[in-house]
Amino acid sequence: MDFSHINWLAVIAAGVSAFLVGGIWYSKMLFADAWMTDSKLNIDEIKSSSMGKTFGFTALFSLIMAANLAIFLSGPKTEVAWGAEAGFLAGIWTFCAIAIHSLFELRSWRHIFINGGYSVVSLTLMGAIIGLWR
Repeated sequence: MDFSHINWLAVIAAGVSAFLVGGIWYSKMLFADAWMTDSKLNIDEIKSSSMGKTFGFTALFSLIMAANLAIFLSGPKTEVAWGAEAGFLAGIWTFCAIAIHSLFELRSWRHIFINGGYSVVSLTLMGAIIGLWR
C-alpha cells in the first residue's frame, strides 16, 4: 500500500470537519429535538453521560474514517470532484449499514435519515477535503 499520496494534514482536517458537521447536525438548529425523541433520550440523560468519553471517541472514529477514506483516495489522480464522489458513495454505504441496524432496533425512518444523512454529508465533505488538499 502506497501512502505517499496521502496528505495527513488533510486527513486531520477531514476528521475535524466530520466532528464539526456532527456538532451542527445534532444541534438544536437542525435535528437535536427529533433525534432525541426518536432515540428515546432526554437532555438530562445526555448531560449525565460521560461527554468527554463520547466526544473523545467521536473524534477518534472521525479521524479513522478520514484515514480510511484517504487510503481509498490515495491514487495520484484524485482531485476534489472524485474525492467528494467517493465520500458520497462511502456515505451511502454507511447509510445502508445504519438503516439495517436501525430497522432491527425498531427505529423510525426519521431516525434512520437523521443518522444516515449525517454520514452521507460528513463523508462527502471529508472526501472533498482529501481530494482538494493533495
